[in-house]
Amino acid sequence: MNEVTLSRAIEAPPEAVRDAMADAEAFVRSSGFDEVEADGETVRVANDVGVASIELTLELVDDPDADLASEQREGIFESMRTEYVVAPAAGGSEVTATTEFALDVALIGDLLDGTVIERQRRRELSAQFDWLEARCVDGSTASGE
Repeated sequence: MNEVTLSRAIEAPPEAVRDAMADAEAFVRSSGFDEVEADGETVRVANDVGVASIELTLELVDDPDADLASEQREGIFESMRTEYVVAPAAGGSEVTATTEFALDVALIGDLLDGTVIERQRRRELSAQFDWLEARCVDGSTASGE
């Protein structure tokens, strides 16, 4: 199992950060995916990563330990789950995002490996944190909305 975890301080109260994340389609779109389509608790995403195109169907799931969580229902991973936790911190909030994934070797082959996926996921999570800062701190709308 591979894991990517990023944290960032956001100068906004936890409630404001959680409210921004509740707009799941805009929040997922802010990660920079090439395509995002939300239908209730189901979110479909597509992204070009290196020489491969990745398409995933994610489901938003209830998790008492996370403020937002999603799991892959269809896609190239054997399993993939992302959790976002917002905690009070001095000056606002600390947001931590963790993605755990297992590659389906039969589907991935030589095109992608865990390192490429981890690097891409760090970029996506950083973009989401940028969006949260823009939305919650600056009060502006960021790209991806």
